[in-house]
Amino acid sequence: MAKRPNLVFIFPDQQRGDTVGFAGNPVVKTPNLDRLASEGVTFSRTSSNAPICMPARISLMCGLPTTQHGVWANNTNGDPELPNHVRNISEAGYRTSQIGKVHFYVRAKGDGHSRDFAHRMRDWGWEDSYELRDITAYTTADCYYTDFLEERGHLGILRDYMRTYVGGEAAGLLRPWETPPSLLPNDEDIDIFTARKSVEYIENYDDDRPFYLQVLFPGPHNPFDSPADDRALYNPDDMPEAILTPETGPVSPQVARMKGLSHLDKMTASQARLMRMYYYAKVTHVDHGIGMVLDALEAKGVMNNTWIIYTSDHGEMLGDHRCSHKALFYESAMNIPLCIRPPGGTRAWQSRALTDQLDLTDTMLEIADAAYLNDASEYRSSLVGKVIDGPNAATAQEGKDVVFSDVRLYSMARNDKYKLVVDSLSREPTELYDMDEDVDQIHNLVEDTEHDDARSELTGHLNIHLDKLDHDKAKAYQDKVAANPNLGSASDKMN
Repeated sequence: MAKRPNLVFIFPDQQRGDTVGFAGNPVVKTPNLDRLASEGVTFSRTSSNAPICMPARISLMCGLPTTQHGVWANNTNGDPELPNHVRNISEAGYRTSQIGKVHFYVRAKGDGHSRDFAHRMRDWGWEDSYELRDITAYTTADCYYTDFLEERGHLGILRDYMRTYVGGEAAGLLRPWETPPSLLPNDEDIDIFTARKSVEYIENYDDDRPFYLQVLFPGPHNPFDSPADDRALYNPDDMPEAILTPETGPVSPQVARMKGLSHLDKMTASQARLMRMYYYAKVTHVDHGIGMVLDALEAKGVMNNTWIIYTSDHGEMLGDHRCSHKALFYESAMNIPLCIRPPGGTRAWQSRALTDQLDLTDTMLEIADAAYLNDASEYRSSLVGKVIDGPNAATAQEGKDVVFSDVRLYSMARNDKYKLVVDSLSREPTELYDMDEDVDQIHNLVEDTEHDDARSELTGHLNIHLDKLDHDKAKAYQDKVAANPNLGSASDKMN
């Protein structure tokens, strides 16, 4: 009987789909991801099911859209009693492990060390857990990474930096293009720390069971504190221009809110390029960590029996539409990179099929021969067959007819040509874009009568999607935001 394959899930936080070399970006330097893609299948039209950290991660974990799991933003805890793919993979005989940022819970200042919450990770199905905290929490947060820095005598450097960054951004005194480089030695950075711990796990693995390892990089999430060495690899004049063309048509409340939070109304094109350079440099830094993990798998001799999946939770606006961060349905925040490398590798090719994170939940369950999540059966569409069948198969470029995404009580449906956004509760349309003619989403056609048919078709899909909305959880989210509006705003931006 053939030995069952290992599974490695590489998951950086807040990486745009267009910031990898294999996506055709001629500027960004991602040699290790490009190496991975040279032996795998890449997907150019993969959408986040919720363009903000916690909702996206819970959707991927449980195979459910936000409308059903109820985590609409970063201020509501995930429910470990929901069925999830990690628990099913564990029950299928895998040793399940995570290293890095999980972000399933709202953590409070001074609430203890990550080891104090290891039981929560076990509740979700992980046998081994090395949980790190959200990057911007390190003004006070404690975890295995702060232990490491304290041993090195450098914890104060991190805390002082984060206090300056968090306070400066909150006060509007520190713009993204003013973010200073990390002051820590490169080998003490949190992303390299994540990589090193993953390497140690791989090197020391001696269990007879196959492993399912999640490598959860905290970067390139803001702050874009890329080391000076990585910044030196780039010239800001080479950066792609931000989308700064004024939009036409109505401005949705969702977009207006994020424009207000971002404070980029006076940002110049050169400042946008500098911000992008800092972000690109951090992407390159994370790529170096990914290379460390790939090298460890090769040295262990398991690449011929290991599936590797690389993606992210959501993108980053990077000044496009004069917005920062995420929580919008623009492609800058919605489109995420995806590469799947089967055991032993395959001839590299790219699919333009419409895919999303829910596809990956099912993909990983199929790889592990684990039980499917019945509650998510209507969303199920594993990508394993597409990867194995190759570029000449009839279904190579065929994906879902429609993908959905939900955040902060707004919902989106996208088909091959159009994208429609509605208020999740009233179902009132707020945005409509022709993704063939307007890839930058400049022209909001929501009031254009010439597009009534497209709006009507996607409204029908959204009605079916929203008929399953959990109204009790939506109300609970509304109540939290009403009680503390700043909580929702801050969490959107910082986590």
